[in-house]
Amino acid sequence: MRIPFRLPSPTDRRFDLVGLGLNSVDLVAVVAEYPVSNSKQRLQRFARLPGGQTATATAVAARLGWRASYIGSFGGDELGTLSRTSLEDEGVDIGAARTVPEATNQFAVVLVDARSGERTVLWDRHPALTMDPGDVVESAVCAGRMLLVDCHETAAATRAARYARAAAIPTVLDIEKVRPGINDLLQLSDAIIAAEAFPAELTGYESPGRALEAIAREFQAPLVAVTLGAAGSLARCGGREIRTPAFRLDCIDSTGAGDAFHGGFAAACLAADGADVDIEDVLIYANAVAALNCRALGARGGMPTAADVQRLIASQPRR
Repeated sequence: MRIPFRLPSPTDRRFDLVGLGLNSVDLVAVVAEYPVSNSKQRLQRFARLPGGQTATATAVAARLGWRASYIGSFGGDELGTLSRTSLEDEGVDIGAARTVPEATNQFAVVLVDARSGERTVLWDRHPALTMDPGDVVESAVCAGRMLLVDCHETAAATRAARYARAAAIPTVLDIEKVRPGINDLLQLSDAIIAAEAFPAELTGYESPGRALEAIAREFQAPLVAVTLGAAGSLARCGGREIRTPAFRLDCIDSTGAGDAFHGGFAAACLAADGADVDIEDVLIYANAVAALNCRALGARGGMPTAADVQRLIASQPRR
């Protein structure tokens, strides 16, 4: 089954991928075991590392060789500088982003269990960083061949998706939580890629397959998928269920794996460029990117190159 949407010509757009959504700085603390209440233990490692859903996805796409632009809000503090610089160093254009001088940048405390690489995220976001629909500039959104949005600022993301739909630009939605107004954003999305808990939260169906079927039927999205961590991903496209296994790699830190999946999905769609590419191959590629991203500490510590991804797909059987 082919990719169920078409992309504008690369000659017509300045960028391949435009991402609108969150950036963050992760204060990553690696612990020998997850702490229990009223306990103490020495940190194995601590680091300040760039992250955030959409910022990480655009950085991944850029590392994979695509022209990427990020739209969002940076704080005017040291963490904001770190977040901006991290994207610029990867070649992501931030010309359409803004800096809010009076605000601290979004940050998160990430506890990583050294035994498994699993993480717990505690985050904070200054109110002045909020992006309203009126802050969304149509020309910036439509400067790419694909649009990626997250669901944190739903009204702004919906405005961006509406601009993209009018310009025949497909929108990929990174969604993890039911928020007010989310149905409008779902209606405007061409690829809905959800975190593991979202389909059940939205539909009430505990079975991921049944939940995806309900979402696809209600919102008429060409592709609906859910990332399942070590179990890979599950998608529904054209009435067909597609289960894609994960790749076997040692996991140092799973932070950012879902964000990397979104960046890898966009990159694989861009690489297809109208060719007769099966959507299952796109999902395999995205799973490979997500697995490789877990090789190092932080949301972007293990970001692969395109050559890394191809080597993994060619050399390793999947579960």
